[in-house]
Order: sequence, then structure tokens, then C-alpha cells
Amino acid sequence: MIKTGAEHLKTLRDGRRVLIDGGDAGDVTVHPAFRNACTTVGELYDFQARPENRDLMTYEVEGTGTRANRIWQLPKSYEELVERRRALESWAGVHCGFLGRSPDHVASCISGMYMGLDVFEAYDKDRAGALADYYRYARDNELYLTYVIINPQADRSKGAHEQKSEFLTAGVVDQDAEGLTIRGAKMLATAGIMANEVFVTCIQPLGKGEEPYALSFAIPMNAKGLKILSRKSYEADARSVYDNPLASRFDENDAVLYFDDVKVPWERVFINQDTEMCGKQFHATPAHVYQNYQAQVRLMVKMRFLTGLARRIADVNGVSNFPQVRETLGSIAAECGMIDALVHAMEAKGFHYGPYFVPDRHTLYTAAVLSQQLYPQVITKLRDLAGGGLIMLPSSVADFGNEEMADLIGKTQQSPAASSEGRVKFFKLAWDAIGSEFASRHTQYEMFYSGATFVTKNHSFRTFDWERSAGMVDSMLDGYSLEGELNRFNQAAE
Repeated sequence: MIKTGAEHLKTLRDGRRVLIDGGDAGDVTVHPAFRNACTTVGELYDFQARPENRDLMTYEVEGTGTRANRIWQLPKSYEELVERRRALESWAGVHCGFLGRSPDHVASCISGMYMGLDVFEAYDKDRAGALADYYRYARDNELYLTYVIINPQADRSKGAHEQKSEFLTAGVVDQDAEGLTIRGAKMLATAGIMANEVFVTCIQPLGKGEEPYALSFAIPMNAKGLKILSRKSYEADARSVYDNPLASRFDENDAVLYFDDVKVPWERVFINQDTEMCGKQFHATPAHVYQNYQAQVRLMVKMRFLTGLARRIADVNGVSNFPQVRETLGSIAAECGMIDALVHAMEAKGFHYGPYFVPDRHTLYTAAVLSQQLYPQVITKLRDLAGGGLIMLPSSVADFGNEEMADLIGKTQQSPAASSEGRVKFFKLAWDAIGSEFASRHTQYEMFYSGATFVTKNHSFRTFDWERSAGMVDSMLDGYSLEGELNRFNQAAE
């Protein structure tokens, strides 16, 4: 059975503790801070459940005769990788790329870890077995996973074990025959309010003395002792879909998780207090590549939306034929095309990791480095195109219900390409995409979801084929010599 939206919403009514605005949220599917975003996620599952999307969104699980969402597919060829990407691309189209941690993101990470099961078996066969079982459990139950893989910032000049509080960062406080007891905090549980379970680990390098924090495990969002501290809800402040068409429906939320002596059973533990293995789970397996590949597919869809927004801004303002405007639009279109080309290139240049087909690592990290720089630049270009049109807008949709105000809107909101109502509606959308608090969060998110810029640039450094480039330099240098040039000079002089 393929999960529907109603079925997913039912799984969220599980007694999880979400803390916001001074109290407990209760049922997140009806709370005004989260209900519309939960409904949007439900629409993703309804999309995959449509009969016409069966082959697009699902695949037959080998040896079982059952079908699963392609987010769990383990491609064994270029063609299968492209099939999987088309599913991810179509899903991202439902939200135009504004759900940064939609269900396909962490599923891609866990799938990549499963592809590297040999790395886990070399580490600990029991932990490898736990990972394999969990991959199958998450796939067969269509779990929506989020993750927390970053430690609280606090004093960033010090390691997790050097902070004022020993358990500022989530770590092992006890261990027994049943499993681990975890105490402390982790960030950043984007979309955690709407997810079924959370994958907890650390992607930051850990050193000697930080073993208690070197963990990898998964637990339900309603686990006893797990507290979800939500940030401010942009959805709660969105007056209406008309005034905030994105914030009102696509605010996936972000949260800090606090583990108040949470018990994690051994069958959910993949790494236990091993700093080296924490890094290997991402970079010695395809996990880091697959999760960031998904992110670039999503960004590709989002860039198409922003490029369409740019052209519409120019049309509504009647400036599409201005040479300088066409230059800006051409630049944005080229940047959109660059992300699209890089996604297709990392597929075409992919390689086999055992039986599995994996996107090209360096092309992926090229995209990560460039897109971090690109996104805020594109937003600035859109702001330049829009000018004062973004802020010269009626206060709310209610203004149209007042005859006098509606008449004034008709007189002051004019466009060669839209009615006054159409102009206001469009610029409300544009503002929510590039200027609102919701939009500002997205700019910050796109700049850092792959990691700090020095981290992504280091990934690019370590995966580039320096030997090939150095070989070209050496070949050029070997084509001439000092002795040969001196002899030629002397002969010419005679």
C-alpha cells in the first residue's frame, strides 16, 4: 500500500512534545503554527498515491513483489538513477522547491548509508545489521525522516567536550543491555514537526575526548523524553494564502531537539561512540553524495520557479524589452541552466560503488559551492527587477472587501500585463519568495544547507582530479628544457 496524505497526518497525532510560544503545541496537524505545512506534506503523499503517478513515484522492491517510493530506490545503473531523479523532481514541483527537507532528503542519506553497508560491517556487524534492518523498516513503512547532525553552536572555539555543560551536545549518559541513554541537544530538525522519525548523528569532525557524542541512531519523534523546541512559526503570522502564499503553506519549520535521558534501543543504534566512523558513514559511503544530490535536484526546481518569477516581474512592470532588463533576465536564465546542467552532468559522469550507481562526487560539490554563492545573488537580482513594487502593496486581502479601498487599489496598482488585483496578487507572491521573513530564512538556508562555505569548498578540493590537471602542466613543462633552449639560442647566434 502506498501512503496517502490522510494516513501520514494520522501518524503525526502521536503525542510528540512540540514546544512553541510558551507551551505545548499538542496536535500539530491542527495547530495554527503547523497545520497548513502538515497539509502540504499530505499533498506530497497524495501525489504519489495517484494511479497515474504509480510508475513515476514508485518502484518494485526486488524479491518482495511490493512497491515503495523511489526515494528508497538503490539505482544500479544510470537509467535507474535518472528514473529516481524524475520522481524527486516531480515531488519538488509540488512545492516549487520550498520544502528543503522534504521526505526524499534524509531517505537519500539513509539509502546511501545502506549502499555502503560494507563500511558498517567492517566497523561492527551488529551495528551494520541494525542499519540494514532500519533501512528496510523505513522503506516499507514509508517513514518521513528528518535529521539532526549539527551540535549546538555555543562556544565554537571549543569542542563538544570542552563546553561549560558536559551535555550541552547530545551524548551518552549511560549504556546497558537494552541500549543507550542520551542527554543533551542537537540541531537542526528542519521539518521535524511533520516527520515520523529523526536520524541523529554528527557530521562535524570529532576528536579525542568527544567519543560520547560520536553517535548514529534513529528514534521516533514521540520518543519518551524527546523535546522539540520550535522556532517562530512564519505560518502562524501569515494572514492568508493570498497575502503570504508561500509562508502560509510551505513553512517546514526548524527546531532544536533536546534529549532528556532518551532511551535508544540497540536495534536503532548504527554507531556507538566512534569518532572515526561518524565521518566514514557519510564520506566512505555514498550517503553524503546522495543526500546532497537530492538537495541539488530540489534547488534545480526552485531555480526554475525563481526564473519564472523574474520574467513575470519584468512583464508586470512593462520592462521586458528594456536591454538592461533582458541582460538581467538572461543572466538569471543562465544561472538556472547551470544548476540544471550540473544535476544532469553528475548523473552522466556517475560511477559504480559496488552494484550501485552513484552521482559524480566532484560535479556534485561543484554545484554545492556555486549554488551557495548563487542563491543570494539571484535574490538580489529579483529585488532589483521589482524595485518598489514589492513594498507598495495593500495591507491585506481584506482591503479588497472595502469599496473605497478597492477603488483606490484599482487606481494605484496598474500594470500593462495584469489587472490591479492580479498585480497585487503576483507581487504578494514575489515578496513572500524574495523579501519576507520566510524568504529571508530561505536565503540563509540555501547558503548553508550543504555546510559552511569553507566545508563545501574543501569537499570540492578533495574530490577534484588534481593528478590529471597536474599531468597536463607536467606535459607542457616536459616539452622543453633549459639546456635545449640554450643550445638553440647559441646556434642561432652563430
